[in-house]
Amino acid sequence: MKKLFVLLAAVAFVVAFTAPTFASEWSFYGSARMHMFWEDRDLGDGLVGGDDTDFDLDHKLQGNARIGANVKVTDNLVGRFEYGSGPNLRILWGEYDFGGFKLGVGQHYTPLNFLYSNQAWDGDYGLLFSGGVYNGRRGMVRGKFGGLEVAAVATPTLTLDGYAVDDTDIVIPNLQAKYSFKIAGLSLDLAGGYQTYKVVDNADNDEDVNSYIVAIGGRYNMGPFLIGANYWMGQNVGNMGMTNDSFSEASWDGTDVLDNDGWGWILYGSFTLSDMLAFEAGYSMNNFDLDDAAKDDDESMWYIQANIAFAKGVFIVPEIGQANYGDAPDGSDEGSLTYYGLKWQINF
Repeated sequence: MKKLFVLLAAVAFVVAFTAPTFASEWSFYGSARMHMFWEDRDLGDGLVGGDDTDFDLDHKLQGNARIGANVKVTDNLVGRFEYGSGPNLRILWGEYDFGGFKLGVGQHYTPLNFLYSNQAWDGDYGLLFSGGVYNGRRGMVRGKFGGLEVAAVATPTLTLDGYAVDDTDIVIPNLQAKYSFKIAGLSLDLAGGYQTYKVVDNADNDEDVNSYIVAIGGRYNMGPFLIGANYWMGQNVGNMGMTNDSFSEASWDGTDVLDNDGWGWILYGSFTLSDMLAFEAGYSMNNFDLDDAAKDDDESMWYIQANIAFAKGVFIVPEIGQANYGDAPDGSDEGSLTYYGLKWQINF
């Protein structure tokens, strides 16, 4: 009898702590992604093993291969988690709908993300780092009012290149906002962000590092044809977590903060022939002008691809493209990279 009582108590304990889970609706998903690209690199003024060229096959599981779930607790309360192949936490998010206003807390894509292009190379590069708008997934508190979203984003690791940082003082979070709307077949995104912080050296000298960005982007759908583009401009965008292949942060020359002004754009188009076959091509540029630098740091990129679906969620993406890395701030030639190959992907 005593053993039966202990067993019933244990069952009641488990049920009590798992009942909320039983009441939630869990929808799991996953995406397995492999890329296989041959890369021919012209190293410009650089050398690897005494050579100024390098040829390699890059064949591996992509970092953005993922598994996750969408969770619905009530019509107003939802959540989501997602892990990448690192393994690394990509998304951990909870959101409550108050009716006309949604409050979200956790890690998700910030407002400063325009995920437009489907470029497959280098783990779904998407022209994001050579002219696109990409801030990634970060911790934040976000409010949404219809098409407007405003977020207080966790500040990234803060430094100042060339400055002996002993302490960093942050007064306000990284602030971002985006407004999205549609007009017939046209969808538009307007976004901006601002960040400021102070770096202090061991002699209690301090310097302010200010960053901002404004961006506009859109896509126009004309049946089987789609065209999209974005343009952005800003200052010290790398310090606020905007990701670029070019050097995009402020620097210190021993006396003053050197600001880094930048701009970038992308243009791409696609044609869907059928559910099994689509084509896409794109081009992008960015440019960064660091105060007192010998040269602007710039980059351009193009690609052409086909998307071939064998079944629902099962497809390959053959692609060819080239990146021209231009000049570094010190005036040296950073070379170029030509690639060709394909991505394999199965969504489940």
